[in-house]
Amino acid sequence: MALNITASRPDPALLDLPWELPLETWPEEHLAALPRGISRHVVRFVKLSGRVLAVKEIKADIAAREYQMLRVLNRIEVPCVEPFGVVSGRVDVNGNPLDACLITRHLQFSLPYRALFSQSLRVGTSTRLIDALAVLLVRLHLTGFWWGDVSLSNTLFRRDAGAFAAYLVDAETGELHQALTDGQREHDLDIARVNIAGELMDLEAGGFLEAGTDAIDTSNRIVTRYTELWNELTGLERFEKGDRWRVDERIRRLNELGFDVDELAISTDFDGTHIAIQPKVVDAGHHSRRLLRLTGLDVEENQARRLLNDLDSYRAGTDRQNDDEEIVAHDWLARIYEPITRTVPRDLAGKLAPAELFHEVLEHRWYMSERAGHDIPIEDAIRDYVATVLPSKPDEATVVGVDTVEMPVVAMFDDH
Repeated sequence: MALNITASRPDPALLDLPWELPLETWPEEHLAALPRGISRHVVRFVKLSGRVLAVKEIKADIAAREYQMLRVLNRIEVPCVEPFGVVSGRVDVNGNPLDACLITRHLQFSLPYRALFSQSLRVGTSTRLIDALAVLLVRLHLTGFWWGDVSLSNTLFRRDAGAFAAYLVDAETGELHQALTDGQREHDLDIARVNIAGELMDLEAGGFLEAGTDAIDTSNRIVTRYTELWNELTGLERFEKGDRWRVDERIRRLNELGFDVDELAISTDFDGTHIAIQPKVVDAGHHSRRLLRLTGLDVEENQARRLLNDLDSYRAGTDRQNDDEEIVAHDWLARIYEPITRTVPRDLAGKLAPAELFHEVLEHRWYMSERAGHDIPIEDAIRDYVATVLPSKPDEATVVGVDTVEMPVVAMFDDH
């Protein structure tokens, strides 16, 4: 058998990796020390040409299918890991066949849920993770993607201005449809609820779950949060003809949730006394797209919301409400955001993503001002933050921390 590498932009350095060895026996010289989530397959992180890649050992047909599925999800801008390639045709030194490997890019500043719980986190971490997973699941379902294996283990999380943003990692069981039926959506929710309960019970047994947190009640939250968001994004709303302002109100509510409305279905009764509206096309990333347009910064949704608020404060504080928004944004970027994020010493730069760092500095400044009884300049806040807070944070660009063991997760359906 000949080694076969499928990749959109193949790196010749892939040939230098020890594909003739089972993945679990790869020498440390090729590996990157990153925390692994729970997986039914062997997964390792490798260093290659200055980047970090995740390698999963899996059957060749499944690897090829998942690679293509991740490519499609990336094209339609669903939050998920980026596929890098598939290596098949592997044999060991004795000529015995080995499973193929799916390769994805490591998502910088992201963590599996178990690594998050190995740190000292704020109360409510489990509910914030589930809220993020609910948003991800809604976004997937809106695109017609049925996951089939929803869990915290199959998700990576990035900090997002006090909350978390969730990314799909494992698309092995996923299916893409024109649209999902209610039964398919409910099936995914059932899988999520059962898997999350098992994962939280596992954390509880290890002493990592916050005191007073009920695993079952918390896992049920995925259904509640998902249903609330799904209804807001897709629900039909009826109102009197004279209340046309409610169309704009519905759009503003969706924008506040971080979604843009590209198309609305609006209909009236035969007598024209009642109007019904229903969003037909919703697109996530309202604030992040606006910030990208104004500044070129590509960040998470809540981070974008926070940065836009600071931009608005800068605009008001400099009495430039009548100036062109793009010009003010450029000045804010050059005079506020970039000088603050560049203040971080090189050896601490991997602690947090720049946008999350800026958010934390704004929080730190607020607490400093509250203690002092007057406004503290942001330049003073960043100096104090770098000196007293940042050094104690784990390095999340390439986190070296608790290497979580691979343990089975309670599953509802054996075929998933």
